[in-house]
Amino acid sequence: MSEILITAENFEDEVLKSELPVLVDFWAEWCGPCKMIAPAVAQLALKYEGKVKVAKVNVDEASSVASMFNISSIPTLVIFKKGEVVAQRMGAASLSVLDGFVSQNL
Repeated sequence: MSEILITAENFEDEVLKSELPVLVDFWAEWCGPCKMIAPAVAQLALKYEGKVKVAKVNVDEASSVASMFNISSIPTLVIFKKGEVVAQRMGAASLSVLDGFVSQNL
């Protein structure tokens, strides 16, 4: 499964009401580090298919969602379980570091 694009309109259904844990990537088109981790996030979506939902929130297009979670720096990855934030990580990192972040918080 590929990443799901999250908007203010579908955030509640896709993230907060998800049966699966959700990895949310808060990013922006103009953000260099966001572009650096995008391929790794896409690989995580494939690796954890059926176990974790991977979603992307463009902070410019869904600023209300970003502000709900006080996202002040991007990229920020947030893991939600049953509608609750269980882990958060800011900044770019390698695929192995991001994979460790996800696996430790499932």
